[in-house]
Amino acid sequence: MGLKEQLRKDMQKAAKERNSLALSALRMAIAEIKNKEIEARGELPEDAILKALGSMVKRRHESIELFLKGNRPELADREKAEIVILSAYLPKGLSGDEIEALVREAIAAAGAKAPTDMGRVMKELMPKVAGRADGKQVNEIVRRLLSG
Repeated sequence: MGLKEQLRKDMQKAAKERNSLALSALRMAIAEIKNKEIEARGELPEDAILKALGSMVKRRHESIELFLKGNRPELADREKAEIVILSAYLPKGLSGDEIEALVREAIAAAGAKAPTDMGRVMKELMPKVAGRADGKQVNEIVRRLLSG
């Protein structure tokens, strides 16, 4: 069963269980995927669906920060709960140590020696970490390892 079908099945289950939080989060995810399919004018592959879900989680993290700054902890808690629901459909994220190991492999494969070789390293690395690590975090680790 594909990821899109799993989302629909789980949305129906949440509706039957009257779990309004899960139902809302899954409806938004399905709507986001549908919008992406309309833009692409066809079915999305699994990796594109994962990317869409990842961007939804990332937006919620940003919303949490804003809600906390705006003194709205109840809205931040709702966003956190939605992150838990959506994260269940994403592949397990990489830890800092795992990212660093992959960065070291990519540096060796690209033959990188200086920060000017960062583009080659990122080109080698990003397909391996796509959807499992934040690009900003990967960029910082690459920069740190190439600089020192």
